[in-house]
Amino acid sequence: MKRTYLFLILSVFVFNLSSKESSTGQGIAYYKAGFPQVAKSLLFNEYSSDILNRTEICYYLGNIYFEENQLDSASYYFNKGFNVEPLNSFNVIGNSMIKMKYALASAETDIKRILKIKGNNKNENVMIAISRAYLMNSLTVKALDYCELAKDINPKSSSVAVLFGDIKLEQQDLGEACSNYELAILYDENCKEAYIKYARAYKNVNPKLSIEMLNRLKQKDPAFLLVDKELADIYYVQNNFDEAAKLYNSYLQSGNSSIQDLTKYAMTLFLNNDFSKSLEVAQLGLQKAPRNPAFNRLVMWNNVDLKKYGDALKAADLFFNQTDHPDFTYLDYRYYGQALRETKQFDLSILQFQTALKMDSSKIELWKDISDMYNDKADYLNSITAYTQYLKKLDESKKTCDVIIALGKLYYSLGNNSSTDPLIKKRALSEADSIFAIVAVKEPTGYRGNFWRARANAALDPETLLGLAKPYYDQTVSLVESKADPKYNSVLIECYSYLGYYSLLQKNNTLSLSYWDKIIAIDPSNSTAKKAIDGIQKALKGKI
Repeated sequence: MKRTYLFLILSVFVFNLSSKESSTGQGIAYYKAGFPQVAKSLLFNEYSSDILNRTEICYYLGNIYFEENQLDSASYYFNKGFNVEPLNSFNVIGNSMIKMKYALASAETDIKRILKIKGNNKNENVMIAISRAYLMNSLTVKALDYCELAKDINPKSSSVAVLFGDIKLEQQDLGEACSNYELAILYDENCKEAYIKYARAYKNVNPKLSIEMLNRLKQKDPAFLLVDKELADIYYVQNNFDEAAKLYNSYLQSGNSSIQDLTKYAMTLFLNNDFSKSLEVAQLGLQKAPRNPAFNRLVMWNNVDLKKYGDALKAADLFFNQTDHPDFTYLDYRYYGQALRETKQFDLSILQFQTALKMDSSKIELWKDISDMYNDKADYLNSITAYTQYLKKLDESKKTCDVIIALGKLYYSLGNNSSTDPLIKKRALSEADSIFAIVAVKEPTGYRGNFWRARANAALDPETLLGLAKPYYDQTVSLVESKADPKYNSVLIECYSYLGYYSLLQKNNTLSLSYWDKIIAIDPSNSTAKKAIDGIQKALKGKI
């Protein structure tokens, strides 16, 4: 999807309504189907355009605010609806629902008055509204009583069956709840709320059943794109981000998506490794909500994964300093640290990684990252300290030779650093030798342990007077030579060079010559070998 096309979709649809939806009175239907936030936007529009149904619209707006625990706003709309049509009972029931929170007896007196109004005691919808007022206050016994009265009026009402399901769900009787939702569909196969509520009930228990039910609804009404959101949410929880991303994209076209929906879509794209599109969606989200922490976070994360480190640092500044209630995670500092690391700001990067570790000490791989950065700035002592912490916390089963040898190499680097104190140098090289010895034992047929032992001992004997490295170079040759593999040529050249030089110091010219000849066989243009051969041959001729 091109940027311009995606921008058009989001500009038109996020927090806006299509003209079709706002003209056909969908707000109540969406509320009943279980989408109060979508319904709220629609109902506000319909209040202005649908004068004849304002009383009912106010009742449902009051219900939405009640569910949000905004009782003043709920009361405002119930009273507004009552003022428009005083003889309508529903907004009186709404106010009674609020009163149940602090004056139950008084609320029930109001309800009895409502039922004395002619026709109300035979009105299925009045009984449903009273039952739901009790249910919204978790008074399930009373809710069930009025639900039974509604059922007596209309035994095959899908709305009553849904209500029974909701009461049973509140009572944590999942099986009975879903049986009633299925019954509602039997009474009315177009009862969207029954499909949706069934799917939500089984979402975390049996997602397969949820998906099947939602697909049934999707087949019945392909234009009802809110089904795609429900399906996307399930696939998201199942870590099926590819399918979730497709469905969120489809849902955006419904015209009802919220900032939360857009955030989840951007995150789904990120988790599906579609960093470019996730960045695009997050940036467009920021146009709607510049201080939204989720969008700012994703802009930073995506830019790091796209290797746009300069942009990532700009996003990090906005995220950490100019967002509302960001609720930082270890990953935020991890990504920020990575952007700093890639721009060679090692000291600042290390601070971010250390903060990430404080937030989640189980992420022990961060110790290795910190060690690597100290290594990059040639601070080998701190690099060793951090790597030692990493090894200490690493599970024994994961302490492979690769992991162990890396610590030895850090000690080796410390021992070969020109600014290191001579005494520390010797200790570091000795420690490196001990670590490489462990590798040699663990890899009896591998050359690495002996090869690095040779290097460490060569550094301990810089004048090659003691030949400390010789046994290890010899062992390396015996392990590598027989493989006859060109990838080991550089290893053999290093071994032969040391052995050739050591033999020359020992005045064993013939043996020394044999090593230099082996180097020429591998690399005919090797200048060091050529010079050595020339010098030895002249010396041998001089003896004749």
